[in-house]
Amino acid sequence: MLIYTGKTKNLCQDDNGQYYFQFKDDVTGKDGVFDPGENQVGATIEGSGHSNVVLSTYFFELFKEKQIPTHYISSNTTENTMQIKKASVFGEGLEVICRFKAVGSFIRRYGAYIESGTPLDAYVEFTLKDDDRQDPLITQDALEQLNILKAGEYEQLKKLTQDISLVIKEALADKGLTLYDIKLEFGRLEGSDEIILIDEISGGNMRVYKGDEYIEPLALVHYFE
Repeated sequence: MLIYTGKTKNLCQDDNGQYYFQFKDDVTGKDGVFDPGENQVGATIEGSGHSNVVLSTYFFELFKEKQIPTHYISSNTTENTMQIKKASVFGEGLEVICRFKAVGSFIRRYGAYIESGTPLDAYVEFTLKDDDRQDPLITQDALEQLNILKAGEYEQLKKLTQDISLVIKEALADKGLTLYDIKLEFGRLEGSDEIILIDEISGGNMRVYKGDEYIEPLALVHYFE
């Protein structure tokens, strides 16, 4: 049963009441060109759903080994599905970015103070999932005053983001790759206040280089197959 239709994957529920993602070959972009930074479906690329579920499975299994709390249960890479625990999002959705290099929107905002490509010390920033407002940045005070986060959850989310991002950074480094930045999503496990990592971990959520060469999001999976 279809619960929610997303841009690149659907949330479904099976006959046993189990929730799962069905990954699609739709990708974000504009005018038929793939762009992970866009907020609309722009193209369909055969194999992109499979790429995303394979990479997500690799990292979620790694997090399971390290006892990092996530919504992941198991996956079927043949059917491009991933079973998940039910969780509620913060507000209408909250994204947390961890940056290891000063690039992209960070440079557009702060380029008067820092050179592009300068290393950053696992810098964390929060944005609201809001397509109409271009996913605005939001501060700790605003998150708490708008009742999106409870007291103490900001620091908890920040630490989780840094811990998880460093695990991913090290896994990529083992493949000769450099993580510049990554976007993560979190929620509360159903029936509790436990904060867990949700959504997917795919090439479209991170900026990765090999030396000076940018690794296209859908090509990243080839390093982990």
